[in-house]
Amino acid sequence: MSTAYFSHPDCHRHDMGPGHPECPQRLDAIEDWLLATGIDLALDRHEAPRVEMAAVERAHTHGYVAEISELLKGCAESGESRAVDPDTMANPHTWAAALRAAGAAVCATDLVLDGGAENAFCAVRPPGHHATRDQSMGFCFFNNVAVAARHALDDRGLKRVAIIDFDVHHGNGTEDIIAGDDRVLMVSLFQHPLYPYNGAVPKGENMVNVPVPAYTKGPEIREIIEAMWMPALERFKPEMIFISAGFDAHRDDDLGQLGLVEADYEWMTLRIKDVAARHAKGRIVSCLEGGYHLDALARSVGVHLRVLAGI
Repeated sequence: MSTAYFSHPDCHRHDMGPGHPECPQRLDAIEDWLLATGIDLALDRHEAPRVEMAAVERAHTHGYVAEISELLKGCAESGESRAVDPDTMANPHTWAAALRAAGAAVCATDLVLDGGAENAFCAVRPPGHHATRDQSMGFCFFNNVAVAARHALDDRGLKRVAIIDFDVHHGNGTEDIIAGDDRVLMVSLFQHPLYPYNGAVPKGENMVNVPVPAYTKGPEIREIIEAMWMPALERFKPEMIFISAGFDAHRDDDLGQLGLVEADYEWMTLRIKDVAARHAKGRIVSCLEGGYHLDALARSVGVHLRVLAGI
C-alpha cells in the first residue's frame, strides 16, 4: 500500500517575514530533495483541503476559534500582516494556510482509516503543536495533530490513539489539549530547558514526557525511547498513531542543541512503524512541525518518508 503525501500551495504563501526561521523555503527544500532523490515517485500526492471548523473545535475552544478566525480573516481582507505573539506573525495568506494544514491532517486520517493509504505525511505549515486549546503561540495557530487525533476518536469511532512528538521543543499545545483524555497516549522527548519552558512535569497520566539536556545525542535518545516510550505504547495498544514530526533536534539546527542525525530519525520511524504494524494495522499520520536548517530538514524528512513508504 502507498504512502500519501499531503501539501498545498497555500501553505507556501504563509510568510512571517524576512529572516524568520519558519519560512516558506522549508517546503521548497523538502520538495527539491524528494525530486532529486526519486522518493517523490513512491508517494501518492494529494492536495490538502480546507478543514471544517467543527473539526477544529474538537481540539480548540469555540471562543479561541472565533477570535483567531476573525484575526486571520482580517489580515486576508486588509492585505496587512499582524503579530500574534512576539515570534508568530500572520500575513494575508495565513488563514488559508492554517485551514489547509489542519485539513491535510484530517483528510489524511480519513484516507488512512478508509484504506486508501497505509500511512501519510503532511508537508504543511504553519505547524501546530504549540497551539493550546485557547492560544496561538510558537509559530502555531491550529494544532493540526490534535485536531486529527480528536477527529479519529470523535468522528471515526476509534477508541485509542497515540501521539508521538519528537520535535526539539515540547508540544505544550498538544499536551494542553489532550492531557487527561485516556483515549490518547502522548509520548514525547524534547530539550529542556528550552522554549516553551515547560513539560518536565506532565499535566496528565496519559503523558510520557521525557525532557533531555542540551547536547544529548542519538545513542542516548535511542536508549530513552526503548526504555520509556516503547513499554507505554505496547501497553496502550493504539489503534492509530499520529506523529508531530519536528526535525529541529538535528545537530545542524540552530534552534536547539540536540545531536540527532538522519540515521536517528530513520531508526525512530522504524520503531514507530513497528508499533503501528502490531497494534494499529500500520496506520500512521505524520505532520511536519519544526526543522529550520533547510538541508538537514530535507534529508531528515527524506529518511522519514523512505521508512514510511518502505523504500
